[in-house]
Amino acid sequence: MTIRLYDTSARQVRDFTPLVPGCVSIYLCGATVQAAPHIGHIRSYLDFDIMQRWFAYRGYRVTFIRNVTDIDDKIIAKAAEQGRPWWAIGYENERAFNEGYDALGCLRPTYEPRATGHVPEMIEMMRGLIERGHAYAADGNVYFDVRSQPGYLALSNQDLDNLRQPEGEGETGKRDPRDFAMWKAARPGEPSWETPWGRGRPGWHLECSAMAHKYLGSAFDIHGGGIDLIFPHHENEIAQARGFGDEFARYWVHNAWVTMSGEKMSKSLGNSVLVAEMVKRWRPIVLRYYLGSPHYRSTIEYSEEALREAESAFARIEGFVQRVVEKCGAVEPAAQVPPAFAEAMDEDLGVPQALAIVHTTVRQGNSALTADDKESAVARLAEVRAMLGVLGLDPLDPQWASAERGDDLHGVVDSLVRLVLEQREAARTRKDYATADAIRDQLQHSGLEIEDTPSGPRWSLGTR
Repeated sequence: MTIRLYDTSARQVRDFTPLVPGCVSIYLCGATVQAAPHIGHIRSYLDFDIMQRWFAYRGYRVTFIRNVTDIDDKIIAKAAEQGRPWWAIGYENERAFNEGYDALGCLRPTYEPRATGHVPEMIEMMRGLIERGHAYAADGNVYFDVRSQPGYLALSNQDLDNLRQPEGEGETGKRDPRDFAMWKAARPGEPSWETPWGRGRPGWHLECSAMAHKYLGSAFDIHGGGIDLIFPHHENEIAQARGFGDEFARYWVHNAWVTMSGEKMSKSLGNSVLVAEMVKRWRPIVLRYYLGSPHYRSTIEYSEEALREAESAFARIEGFVQRVVEKCGAVEPAAQVPPAFAEAMDEDLGVPQALAIVHTTVRQGNSALTADDKESAVARLAEVRAMLGVLGLDPLDPQWASAERGDDLHGVVDSLVRLVLEQREAARTRKDYATADAIRDQLQHSGLEIEDTPSGPRWSLGTR
């Protein structure tokens, strides 16, 4: 058994060989908590949730770090805009992220450090980099000298002479415009901490290098994040860590985006779909299936139609599970997943291929039920539950138990509302607009919002 992963730094799929036999250490860049999460944010952690579940299934002891960036230009800007403390903005949205992770059945990380809790470690790293000639202080800022670090930009495969480094406000005193800020000098009214180079606050890149070093040491197995973090964030993390003397990550794993109309889902583009709103309209387990079923390196183009297809696909699986339980009683998951499923997951976490095995097993189980072969049906369900458990999708798992009552109620309401909407559509087809409007008005009076979209009417809970 060998797990293989696509390593961005090597640009190929590699056999995974852990630093410590039987153990795997993972650092994932977590949320910058300036706003509530959309499903693109949650997709990243969900992909790595599947990764840690698979490593655990294969017998590894997993140490998983997911940081929280709770001080940042965007958080400070939001605080000024809303007239609230920066820490209140961060904490409120950190809770929203955790609620989103929990709603979609993600395992909690081993540790979840906040950036503001690790300023001493950042000061220590900056001091070491200055002593080694990789960093310098200027105007209260501390910058990393990118030309001092051999191999800089190897991860993103860029040419330093053509590099345009993103530059922040107040970054004065640079020796080279491509140097990046590790520490930013204090500005009036902004949060700041005391350092040997003056008061200020950490730069984004420094936070992760320091926290990874603290919790995982000078070398660890896997560093993960979205593809948008390859540059500048991950390149700058590598430069700092290696300049400090760390080997740092041995494998780099990046997930693709959730897009809308071909663009990355982003609040700045106004095209985000908040998790808190999505779970009111879709069962969380269905959302997990939708976000987790594509390969982690494949882009997901968001659409209502795609979500309905995911809902239908999961309903076929869930229907089989329910029918066997009703006919044969409780069935425990098998001790091992089928070999073909394991082979798919071992090869760069091939979830689409693994789910194909799930659906094939479901079809076999349904055929066994039709033939009244209870023994075979039970055996297939045991295999299905084992496979779904690895993916966090077993509808009989206790993690979903607390949500099931709400899911059942949502399903009943959804069926009834759709029946009424079909009657409204029929009225519109026969040009009986008075009846169609009356149906819409009655639904809105009941606390529902109806939105007519190109793919058909859509309902959601309104504010009465």
